[in-house]
Amino acid sequence: MGEIVVDAELENPIDRGVFERGYGKESDIRRTSVKAVVDIGAVMLMLPQNVVERLGAAVSGTVIVTYADERREERPTAGPFTLRLCNRSMPVDCVVGPPLSEPLIGQIVLERLDLIADCTNRVLVPRPESPDYPLLKLK
Repeated sequence: MGEIVVDAELENPIDRGVFERGYGKESDIRRTSVKAVVDIGAVMLMLPQNVVERLGAAVSGTVIVTYADERREERPTAGPFTLRLCNRSMPVDCVVGPPLSEPLIGQIVLERLDLIADCTNRVLVPRPESPDYPLLKLK
């Protein structure tokens, strides 16, 4: 089985808000598309530093990450971003990875967007109960 790679669109929501209030042009909104690997072992979205800088996001804190080889490292977090994936969107912060590192989609994104990793077909799909929009449980 291979990895799942998806097209993810990212946008700076602060830029979007400025535009929607009538200041600036739509072309001033910083946005980009990336190929991202769905990593069901990861928790958060991880974006490379160069993408975070291109989108103009601010560093918002730090987290300790554990890599697959059990190494631990303190990494900055940044945001906010608007993430669009599989015709769904959400506001999100990210772990900032090294420049030019591979973007990763973790469990927080999958849960919030109500998507399932279909490893056999190497795609993300909506849960059958929620084909048109995320269905989030509250109990």
